Amino acid sequence: MSEQSSHGQQSEPSPSQQHDPIQANNEQPDRGDVYTHGHHESVLRSHTSRTAGNSAAYLIPHLTHGLSVLDVGSGPGTITADFARLVAPGQVLGLDRAPEVVAAATALATDQHLANLSFDTGDVYQLDFPDESFDVVHAHQVLQHLTDPVAALQEMRRVAKLGGIVAVRDADFHGMSWYPQLPELDEWMALYQQVARHNQAEPDAGRRLLHWAQAAGFTELTPSSANWLYATPEQRAWLSGVWADRVTGSAFAEQAVGYGFADAATLARISAGWRAWGASEDGWFIMPNGEIIARA
Repeated sequence: MSEQSSHGQQSEPSPSQQHDPIQANNEQPDRGDVYTHGHHESVLRSHTSRTAGNSAAYLIPHLTHGLSVLDVGSGPGTITADFARLVAPGQVLGLDRAPEVVAAATALATDQHLANLSFDTGDVYQLDFPDESFDVVHAHQVLQHLTDPVAALQEMRRVAKLGGIVAVRDADFHGMSWYPQLPELDEWMALYQQVARHNQAEPDAGRRLLHWAQAAGFTELTPSSANWLYATPEQRAWLSGVWADRVTGSAFAEQAVGYGFADAATLARISAGWRAWGASEDGWFIMPNGEIIARA
């Protein structure tokens, strides 16, 4: 199943953080970012369902043939591949810090015969490009996992051409709502917040994008939002399966246990709750996303 619906109602796939002053590139700190989700099969199952249409509709009107695009945190590359088709013959580069994910995305580009698409490893805090290198710099569901999203936005702004676009989109976990109100899903939300915040990340990133972009120095900003909605039997089965597996088998599960926030029995109970929600004939789940188009 793909994460799909109309823009404004799409389906997917702590206190505010205080940020230290940004240091010069040659003095970058080791921020020690921890990816809460990891690259378990259940995570990749979600990420590979994403397309430009269901995950970057706000950006599509700005993509024209010949533009150069940098996709930061490109993961398996399905959104990035759509960008390559939209801007061809413009060049598109996807960056991810996980070499095995970059390898899979590179294979995707080869399989789809996208000669204008490539992938490489990279660090969002220290992008290995000169100033003003790209017409569009994009990051989808990336800032929520960073210890310093403002620094990342400043670096994305640096490599965007004057007048170019920095586009970011992130979910807002505390903005998510569901029915039926199963206690296991409440427990899931509390645990996810606890694990993500232990990683010094911000799971409620969507509502903070405007603040972060302003802090990064952007002044020309267009905010928007869109939902991922899961309310059909197919959508419920897909989402519940993804999260039931993720709760017990992914890096999130390992971190929850390793940090002492949950045990195997707790995770099994939450996983069963997700499957119970997926079996509910009246089940409804909305994931809101904040979006920003920022002019460099």
